[in-house]
Amino acid sequence: MAALEAHYHAVSTRRADDDPKVDDAYDVLADAFEVYDDALVRVFGETLPFYLADDETDEESDDDDESDDLDEDDLDEDDDLDGVDLDDEE
Repeated sequence: MAALEAHYHAVSTRRADDDPKVDDAYDVLADAFEVYDDALVRVFGETLPFYLADDETDEESDDDDESDDLDEDDLDEDDDLDGVDLDDEE
């Protein structure tokens, strides 16, 4: 609870978009969340209805999404395009 309150205070009193106090409070809150989540699972076998996103995983997912979009220039001449409509976006 103290980590939540400290994060809230840092966010509500920030002086700039890149205030290091907010970043520090975020890190402390993330650590406290993981400790709490682990304790719940270990002691009670209970899980939380949400998870802490991994920053590296998010960046990799964004890169993967971009690679899913094919342009005609991305394809080799040998690729079989029968029945594929490159102009159709899903």
